[in-house]
Amino acid sequence: MAAAAPPLPPQPTPDPPMTLPENPIGNPLFVRISLAIKDDLPHIHKLIHQMAVFERLAHFCHATEASLSSTLFNSPTFQSFTVFILEVSTRPFPEDLHHNNPFYPPVVRIINLDLPIDDPEAETLRSGEGVVVAGFVLFFPNYSTFLAKPGLYIEDIFVRESYRRKGLGKMLLSAVAKQAVKMDYGRVEWCVLDWNINAIKFYEEMGAKMMQEWRICRLTGEALQAYGNSD
Repeated sequence: MAAAAPPLPPQPTPDPPMTLPENPIGNPLFVRISLAIKDDLPHIHKLIHQMAVFERLAHFCHATEASLSSTLFNSPTFQSFTVFILEVSTRPFPEDLHHNNPFYPPVVRIINLDLPIDDPEAETLRSGEGVVVAGFVLFFPNYSTFLAKPGLYIEDIFVRESYRRKGLGKMLLSAVAKQAVKMDYGRVEWCVLDWNINAIKFYEEMGAKMMQEWRICRLTGEALQAYGNSD
């Protein structure tokens, strides 16, 4: 089984930014996946708690903005914990800090919807003028001794309820997989809750294989701290 480790990957060659039409037809939803920065922490914190509630695990979620700030965005891009932020807008995105990030030029797409989206949380998750945070994915390097190659492990991938079933989760997962290919990594791995049948079906449709023969082993809390007190 792959064990988490921070190998030193080569810097990927970025894709050129996409040119967008100024007046798209229908009910356009502009979608942007970009490299998260520290300014995104308040929104990432909100999304983590929303995800914990959705997964029925809120009682295990103790993350705060302060604890996230102390552990994220402290290492070179793609060499440790990395977050892609998913944003949406009804008009083209401005040339902001996300747009001009030299390490990962954003992926931008347009989805034409039959109806505009009703997002009751748009104001609290606004990241710019007319721009709303819709999801995120957090991943980091691991290593496969069998492949003798590093890989990427997805810790969390989440799209808010108002924006589900519109292909945005596929865009997030594809962005991570594409990054792994660019860096000549061997695989991308993640976990899924056994009751989340929709997610399992979605991942299988994406080409992922469910590893039924493996089980997650975890030391945490008092069981982990006990080793710190032993000789």
